[in-house]
Amino acid sequence: MFSKSKINEPGPKAAGAASPAAPETTAAPAAPKSSSDFKATPSKPKAAASVLSSDLHVVGNLKTTGDIQIEGSVDGDIRAHLLTVGETATVKGEVIADDVVVNGRVVGRVRGLKVRLTSTARVEGDIIHKTIAIESGAHFEGSVQRQDDPLNGGKNAGPMAARPAAPTTQG
Repeated sequence: MFSKSKINEPGPKAAGAASPAAPETTAAPAAPKSSSDFKATPSKPKAAASVLSSDLHVVGNLKTTGDIQIEGSVDGDIRAHLLTVGETATVKGEVIADDVVVNGRVVGRVRGLKVRLTSTARVEGDIIHKTIAIESGAHFEGSVQRQDDPLNGGKNAGPMAARPAAPTTQG
């Protein structure tokens, strides 16, 4: 089912190893002679998600370009690439992330390109999203609004954000 490619194998190639159907095999660079000859491409491996354990209580804001998994409680705003709120977790504050997965409790606004409320989710606050999924059994109290760019606080958003607020009059 799978076959091992002979393109990057070190050592001499067999006389009939190159096939006319794969012209890139003739242009492959020679294998390095020693580890000091090897030049690695400067690629940064993806860091693991930061995990806040269930016995941790954070008071303050969290901001990262990486991933966060919350199992404890956070009193403050959170900004991340991927935010996962665990079943035992409670977040009191605004949540902003490209991807938000809520398994636990969030009290505050949720902003995300993709927002998912699982069956164990408890959300009290507005959700502003590009795409949303709410599983059966999730508890949600608030409003839901779709925007093309929910991460930028309504700037350059869809037609709903262009509407002016309802005027208030006092007699």
